[in-house]
Amino acid sequence: MSYSGTLAVLGAGSWGTALAILSSRNGTQTILWGRNQEKISQINRERKNRFFLPNTSFPEHLNAQSDFSQVLQQADEILVVVPSHGFRQILQDIKQFKPNLKRIAWATKGLEPKTQKLLHQLVLEEFGEQIDYAVISGPTFAAEVAEGLPSAITIASNQQEYAHFLAGLVHSPTFLPYLSDDVIGLEIGGAVKNVLAIAAGIADGIGFGANTRAALLTRGIAEMMRLALAVGAKKETLMGLSGMGDLLLTCTDNQSRNRRMGLAIGAGKSISQAQEEIGQVVEGLQTAREIYQLSKRYQVKMPIIEQVYQVIYNGTTPKQAVKVLLERDYSQETI
Repeated sequence: MSYSGTLAVLGAGSWGTALAILSSRNGTQTILWGRNQEKISQINRERKNRFFLPNTSFPEHLNAQSDFSQVLQQADEILVVVPSHGFRQILQDIKQFKPNLKRIAWATKGLEPKTQKLLHQLVLEEFGEQIDYAVISGPTFAAEVAEGLPSAITIASNQQEYAHFLAGLVHSPTFLPYLSDDVIGLEIGGAVKNVLAIAAGIADGIGFGANTRAALLTRGIAEMMRLALAVGAKKETLMGLSGMGDLLLTCTDNQSRNRRMGLAIGAGKSISQAQEEIGQVVEGLQTAREIYQLSKRYQVKMPIIEQVYQVIYNGTTPKQAVKVLLERDYSQETI
């Protein structure tokens, strides 16, 4: 779809850059915003984001800017792609310049720190109940999307007309969006899978085999579904791209930062060592705490999530965590 307005993508990391490239390839005038003026200047000079996607040149309709107020003045549509811990702040920054914002989309995965609120709840708190909102989620590595390798995602919105509009912005011969009205399902799936990817990485880092990984993924999707249903999602959403699809991707491929974090922990490295090596935000670290707390609030059993939390925050060793999981009583297989 050719859109005559301007899309502002807020967040110049790998995923924000990939989505900006995608929309601009479709002819949409797109602004990629990032805080670091020096890096943004370099991105514009080189016409690529060498920090995250060094192999993909920018299309002609894409430029990068660091002046937030100017970006917001030019923007007709906004797509937020910042880490979840900065999501509320970016909403508040947007509200300063667009207090009567009518609609907003995001491709951020995670929950608000300390409150465990879903991101759409933050949108409603900041902009009111009348705003249209949408979340983009699914099994996608930014580099593959930017390179034009075939990919598919889901767009969920409280207004299906808005979901159709966003799908038109990114739909291409190599990128297929599906539509949903289950915002909660996408949010829970996108958050929980990052924690499970750390778990899968830990298991492989210890040296466990394919049997372990298959069991972990299968029981992991069961934990994801239990929590999602308790919070108000639809079961079928978690069996789709933004649930099982994203889980399979991030748990099995080393492009996943969360999986790499788990691999490092399983191999005996500290979290700080692994974080330094990875060099980007590992959402699953923070999300492990928030999902664990949310599961307690809803009284949902999530033993894998609980042990990841114990490893990250309470000093449990990976082998101790595995021992706890395997010593549980056998039971009927259910979700």
